[in-house]
Amino acid sequence: MKLIVILFGILFSLAAGAGVYKCTDEAGRIVYKANPCATGQSNVEIDLKTGIKRDLDREQKERQMQDEQEQAKLDAQQEEEKKQARLKQEAKNESAKNQFLIKNNPLKYSAFAIPPYDPEQLPSPVKNFAERLPEIERLRRAAAEKALASNQCGRVESVELNGKSTQDALVFLVDCSTGKKFYLTEQEIKSL
Repeated sequence: MKLIVILFGILFSLAAGAGVYKCTDEAGRIVYKANPCATGQSNVEIDLKTGIKRDLDREQKERQMQDEQEQAKLDAQQEEEKKQARLKQEAKNESAKNQFLIKNNPLKYSAFAIPPYDPEQLPSPVKNFAERLPEIERLRRAAAEKALASNQCGRVESVELNGKSTQDALVFLVDCSTGKKFYLTEQEIKSL
């Protein structure tokens, strides 16, 4: 007999623990169901034990918004990674052009005149301008050519981005074998 009472008690508590769903349709009619509401109806779950109401529609919208935000973050991160990879590749291509120029003109350029900047280990003056690295490599080559064109520089020994550079105006230092130093701004180089 005790067993039957315990069994009924367990079954009753399981049935009482089941949620009830309050469904409101477009016309404003309220229906209580044991199953979740159909789509298009407001869906509120009521816990019979505690009396707590949960708005399932709101929770679903919040989950959906959270998923969309996470997807947007993921998309932005992937886009940033693609941009960084593209910048690194462009910088690598410009460095290769610099090295090709140096190898084909050993009388005009020292072997270490325009050493390539490694995007992973940039010198401190260049770190602030990492997003402009391909342009910096291109301008270093142009600065060396401009110094040679002045006829005051017999051979270029080094071309580096100078610490005087700002976001608006990059400054390059060109050291020549004659001892002459050229400080060329981005605007002067582009007027070549």
